[in-house]
Amino acid sequence: MDRPFVGLTWRNAASEAVAGVTLLAIAVPLNIGYAQIAGLPPTAGLYALVLPAIVYALVVSSRQVVASPDAAAAALVASSIGGLAVAGGDEYLMMAFAQAVICGALFVLAAVFKLGFLANFLSKPILVGFVGGLALDILASQVAKMLGVKIDSGGEFTEKVSGLVAGLSTANGWSVLIAVVAVAVLLGGRRIARAVPWALVVLVVATLVVTVTGLESQGVAVLGPVDAGPPTLTWPTLDLATWLALVPSAIALTMVTMAEGLLVARSYGEKRRYSTDPNRDLLAFGAANLAAGTTGGFAVGSSTSRTAAMDQAGSRTQLPSVVAATGTLLLLLFGTALLEHIPSPAIGAIVGVAVLPLLGIRDFRELWAQDRFEFAIGVVCFLVTLLVGAIPGIVVSFVLALINLAKRASTPAIDVLAADDNPDSSLLDPAPVGTATAPGVVVIRLAAPLFFANGSVFADAVKRAVTESSDVRTVVVDLEAVTDVDVTGAEAFSGLKVWLRDRDITLAFSRPRTAIAERFRALGLIDEEPLYPTNRAALAAIDATPRLTGAQRKQVP
Repeated sequence: MDRPFVGLTWRNAASEAVAGVTLLAIAVPLNIGYAQIAGLPPTAGLYALVLPAIVYALVVSSRQVVASPDAAAAALVASSIGGLAVAGGDEYLMMAFAQAVICGALFVLAAVFKLGFLANFLSKPILVGFVGGLALDILASQVAKMLGVKIDSGGEFTEKVSGLVAGLSTANGWSVLIAVVAVAVLLGGRRIARAVPWALVVLVVATLVVTVTGLESQGVAVLGPVDAGPPTLTWPTLDLATWLALVPSAIALTMVTMAEGLLVARSYGEKRRYSTDPNRDLLAFGAANLAAGTTGGFAVGSSTSRTAAMDQAGSRTQLPSVVAATGTLLLLLFGTALLEHIPSPAIGAIVGVAVLPLLGIRDFRELWAQDRFEFAIGVVCFLVTLLVGAIPGIVVSFVLALINLAKRASTPAIDVLAADDNPDSSLLDPAPVGTATAPGVVVIRLAAPLFFANGSVFADAVKRAVTESSDVRTVVVDLEAVTDVDVTGAEAFSGLKVWLRDRDITLAFSRPRTAIAERFRALGLIDEEPLYPTNRAALAAIDATPRLTGAQRKQVP
């Protein structure tokens, strides 16, 4: 197993440290903005860059994934806690800290019980739709900030949009100008020099302009006082009922972070040819969130954009995260006064540009071209998340994931195998089948587990193959590709056995795995019928049909 600092040497230590300074320049303005989205003070975003980042870097198996609050986490925090307490109040803060602690505990449990596979239930269409809905909700509040329009940032999307439209007449011209220039610099700067931390450039220049020209007196909103000092250990003091009320949103945060985090870690590990351990990565997320919740931060996940930035900078270790954490701590100790006059329109522009890729426009186009059903899943998740809320969005996401799974599981590959000397194909098209595998014999293969979702489908396919073929006396079920069978699937198969027996058709099996043969016997599916056929025609038909590897086939529709 590779370790997060394996690639660190004296030769690359300097470049890794420089990458850490770049990460600091990117992370500070974004985390301040994400904290505001979450309804928390700027220090909550900065504290999350200190101890949580260090703990994560020391525990994680990935050399490159950057742990930090992100836009999706911030939006989930705001939408889930906003209905329980007033944003900015002490109780709201305690809830955000407690939510991170619960996330941490859930991640640790997932690591202990090796539950990383649960993240697979959030397929790409679901993640695209869910994160896209959150991103558009965030974008609405950031546009208001860029225009200098005051809206209820904790409200629903429709409320934000209506408030934004109603307040257009109160837009501040200087705020609009700052935002437009900031967006132009951020977007244009990427094309000119991607390595330059343009977000930091925008913050510094905009702050200098506002301070020198006195634009605060002209109605340009600024960040305001930021508490100085390092993060301190604390514990959220809430009653049991409040803790329990935070569990659903913490589960949603955990699942989204788990899916995205494991995917990013695996993809960069494969890209840069080092191994990762998903369960160790889950433990790292757990430790980071526990550290965040007990030091004044909020929920921590993987930052795709910052990880990509570090990869482009040539970083291959977790040293940049440690350097950024050290720099953030120094900023909290000695430099918070520099943050007070940062103009809100500039922060809105930085966050707005950062969340634009999360809208998933390109992903939706690809889904439309590749699979209309999965495109529809993504759109439904997008609309529910945007118009109803993040928690209903994650619930609908899971329901749609199960529907998608059931849809695919209920239409398995069922092949009627033809002899190799068939001039048309190694597999007969069963719609209609019209011809047996060999005279009086049908060999049929199920290329999937036999279980509740497809048991009756398989039985019906066998009946159709027998009915549409002439003078069938033996049905051979090829078990080469069957990996499991459950009780419901066994019940459907038992009904098929009775149907075949009533028609004096012999049922036999071929090429079973040892474990499957034992499972069939335990479920009473192999009793008086021979495991292998006994008549010469059936044996000859089996010998003539191709094995799974390399077989050409046409599936039962």
